[in-house]
Amino acid sequence: MANLLARSIDGVVINHDLIKSFFLDNEILFDQAAKLTYRLDWVLAEDMIKQGRNVIIDSVCNHNEVLHRGTALARQYSYDYKYVECQVNDTDLLDRRLRSRVPLRSQRTGVDRPPPDVSETRSNEDYRKVFKWRFENPCRPAGDGIIVDSTGSPEECLDYILKQIVPLPDI
Repeated sequence: MANLLARSIDGVVINHDLIKSFFLDNEILFDQAAKLTYRLDWVLAEDMIKQGRNVIIDSVCNHNEVLHRGTALARQYSYDYKYVECQVNDTDLLDRRLRSRVPLRSQRTGVDRPPPDVSETRSNEDYRKVFKWRFENPCRPAGDGIIVDSTGSPEECLDYILKQIVPLPDI
């Protein structure tokens, strides 16, 4: 979805999972890779903004810091900040999608399957329960986020997002 949207708004995508997978491939531990990835996301976003580009950070939003950093950066450079969340309310459908994709090293391979590099110290966690809690308690801005029902086709989702973020021309 992020890549489709980027093409429609002449934007660039900062792929959080791709960056985190890079760190994991270079023997950085999972938790440290996560911290470094968030930091690098914002450095790259600011660099792209300085070049006059629209930026999409393709990442889950599990921490309020993500929202705060994004809105602060947008405000600093007089950019509009839009939060878009792709949501599938059918856990079984989501699980099938996760299991059928070719995952990056940093990505879970199912609702109850964490990424392969998750620390052994977390091996006793109920990953389905953790996933469900995050799903039911999302980190999103109050009131002005765009929530997309991602059970539809990518084109339908893109159309919905664009109608929310691109102002209609005055007639």
